[in-house]
Amino acid sequence: MAKLERERYEAELERLQLELVKVQEWVKSTGARVVVLFEGRDAAGKGGTIKRVTEFLNPRVARIVALPAPTERQRTRWYFQRYVEHLPAAGEIVLFDRSWYNRAGVERVMNFCTETEYLRFLHQCPIFERLLVEDGILLRKYWFSVSDHEQERRFRARLKDPMRRWKLSPMDVESISRWEDYSRAKDQMFLHTDIGEAPWYVVDAEDKRRARINMIAHLLASLPYTEVEQPRIKLPKRPESTGYQRTPREMQTEVPDHAGRLQ
Repeated sequence: MAKLERERYEAELERLQLELVKVQEWVKSTGARVVVLFEGRDAAGKGGTIKRVTEFLNPRVARIVALPAPTERQRTRWYFQRYVEHLPAAGEIVLFDRSWYNRAGVERVMNFCTETEYLRFLHQCPIFERLLVEDGILLRKYWFSVSDHEQERRFRARLKDPMRRWKLSPMDVESISRWEDYSRAKDQMFLHTDIGEAPWYVVDAEDKRRARINMIAHLLASLPYTEVEQPRIKLPKRPESTGYQRTPREMQTEVPDHAGRLQ
C-alpha cells in the first residue's frame, strides 16, 4: 500500500482535529466519559497518534495516562485498581498510552506475572470492561499492528537519532527476539477480550500517516457527538490609561536574547 502523500495527510488531519475539538466541547457539555486505549507493538506509532489526537485539545479535558512500572505496594493491590484511579469523571477524555493490557502482553511474555495472575486477568478483564461500559463510559480499544521488518526499521532509525534515542528501551530490543511470543500473547488476548461491548479495532500501522488518519476517523465515527453552539465572545475596548508606569526593565532579570545571536 502506497504511503499517504504529506499534503493530503496534513489537510485531512487538520479537518479531523477540528472534529476532535467538537468532540471535546460535546464531552464537556454532556458530561460524557470517554476512554481510549492505545495498544500494539513497540514502535507501532501509538505515541505519534496520541500526539495528533490531543494536539489542539484542552489538557484539562483530554488527559494522557502513561503509567510507569508498578510500585511494590501497587503490586499487592487488585490489578485493575491503579487504572481505575485514572478513569474519567464527567466531561473528561482519557487516553491510555498502554493500559491494563500490559498483563496480557509484556508481563505475560517477560514472566513479570505468574500463570495464575495471567489467567485471572483473562477472566476478569471482560467483566471489568463490561462494568465500565454498563456505567456509561465510552470505551474504545485500538491495536496498532506493524510488521516485524517495519518495526526493526523504526528501531534502527531511533538508534541513529539522538532526539529519539530515549524511545529505544531494553524492553524494545527484547521484543525483536520475542516477536512470535508477543504474537501468541496478542492472539490469546484477543480471543478472551474482543467482546461485543468493547471490541478491539486493529489499525494497520505500516504507514504512520495512514494509521493516524484511519484511527482518528474511526474514533470520531464511533462517538455520538454533535456540534455544541459556542457562546459569542466580544472583546471589550481597552480602557483609558490611569497613569500606570511599567517597571523599568533594568530592575528585572530577563532571559538573554539567544534568538538575537541567530540573526
